[in-house]
Amino acid sequence: MKNNVLVKLYLDDLRPTPNGYLRVYSYKEFVKYILNNGIPDFISFDHDLGIEETGYDCAKFLVEYCLDHNLTIPNFTVHSQNPVGKENIEKLLNNFRKLNK
Repeated sequence: MKNNVLVKLYLDDLRPTPNGYLRVYSYKEFVKYILNNGIPDFISFDHDLGIEETGYDCAKFLVEYCLDHNLTIPNFTVHSQNPVGKENIEKLLNNFRKLNK
């Protein structure tokens, strides 16, 4: 939370950005955002981000970042139309959350 405003990050390469979200389009932008700004209050993940890394790669980076900095996973949703990718991101983040209570 910055200045009493929830920071919500939207990871997607195609869909329009919902109101109230900051937008990143790729793995590289996601990593850059986290390294420069820290963990947002909420993240909405897409899985398929074009031909490079995926939203799952972003989720793995987030887990590593949280481990390295002794942080918890922020609240999140996965808005991907890829059901397998969606499930993989949810499982990774939920399992990490359970192990780090």
